[in-house]
Amino acid sequence: MRRKLTPKQQKFADEYIKSGNAAEAARKAGYRVRTARSVGQENLTKPDIKDYIDARLKELASERVASQQEVLEFLTRVMRRQELEQVVVTLRKARTIPMTNSNGDTYDKLVYEDVDDVVDTKTKNSDSMKAADILTRVLGISKGLNPELESAKTRKIKAEAEVAEGMVKDRKRLLAAQVDKATAEATKAKKDVDGSNVPLPTFVDDVPEDDEEIGGDTDGNDS
Repeated sequence: MRRKLTPKQQKFADEYIKSGNAAEAARKAGYRVRTARSVGQENLTKPDIKDYIDARLKELASERVASQQEVLEFLTRVMRRQELEQVVVTLRKARTIPMTNSNGDTYDKLVYEDVDDVVDTKTKNSDSMKAADILTRVLGISKGLNPELESAKTRKIKAEAEVAEGMVKDRKRLLAAQVDKATAEATKAKKDVDGSNVPLPTFVDDVPEDDEEIGGDTDGNDS
């Protein structure tokens, strides 16, 4: 359970959050100047003070950053032209200046001068339309406003998916055909190298099988 900080410790933590300097925060919290640096570093190690600093930093962050609800409410006010914005306009204002004529008579002369003034105006229609567009996209309230348009979008997405799928299939078939062709060519080349497709030479047996064709009888005598 977190203990409550002493007034001096809380002052130190708040000053540290402002400056990020432990020694300076310790001095402003009332610690002695000579020990301010060491006390400041020591305080940062104490769990209670560290937890307090972390919690305060989270609170400050949440205060500075707008929540989703705040943003949506602001956009809604802009869309409804409930927000006012300041613009500088140039106005011609009349004033009188004293004049003296040749007879010495005085009179007031009316003159006009340009004066810049700041006025509050309602949100412009263009800004209102932008806010409405953002709200419809963020909240998704544009869905179903135009069924025909939504149906057309769905058909388009489906058709594009089918075309893409068909292209992939055609590519696969082309690759398969190229692989088959390359395989057949490689097989043919291998057979040619092995000689299986080379025609074997034909040898003619010129040696007569009949001894008489050689000349001489079986005894080796000529007739």
